[in-house]
Amino acid sequence: MLAALLLGVAAAGAQAQLLTDPNREWREADAPPPPPLRQDGLVPFVVSVNSQLRFGVDPASVTLGPDGVIRYVIVAQSASGALNAWYEGLRCTTAQVKTYAHWNPGPPGEWRPNPGAEWRNLGGEFASRPAVALARNGFCDGPTPNGRPADMLRALRVGKPER
Repeated sequence: MLAALLLGVAAAGAQAQLLTDPNREWREADAPPPPPLRQDGLVPFVVSVNSQLRFGVDPASVTLGPDGVIRYVIVAQSASGALNAWYEGLRCTTAQVKTYAHWNPGPPGEWRPNPGAEWRNLGGEFASRPAVALARNGFCDGPTPNGRPADMLRALRVGKPER
């Protein structure tokens, strides 16, 4: 009897969530292809004080889509000059990230799409630490994008005010 009651309460809760979940109708817009890779003019940001890599986001790549997804290119470079880059989408509403493409230095250097890319939780095992840093330090204001891309980049450059 108790098991049936608990099962009924769980089912009712799941139905209520379906009725009130603002994301149940959400559809991701088609992501545009990654822009050409740029290494000049990157907005630097810190992923970890212990990181040996320098990280930057290409300000020209930061967009906010009609689907609420912030898309951007991250560039990471080692002291020896080795370069990694990836094109990602960030959903502040669900705290998720998706990697659309990785840079292959080649030759020739080119973007390699990530077919079948899935949304991953920012706090998950396979999350992008740079995406977490961007979300916390300027791209998201809690569960919402932090304004327009220019606002996000400004917050990233000068730091978000403490609340």
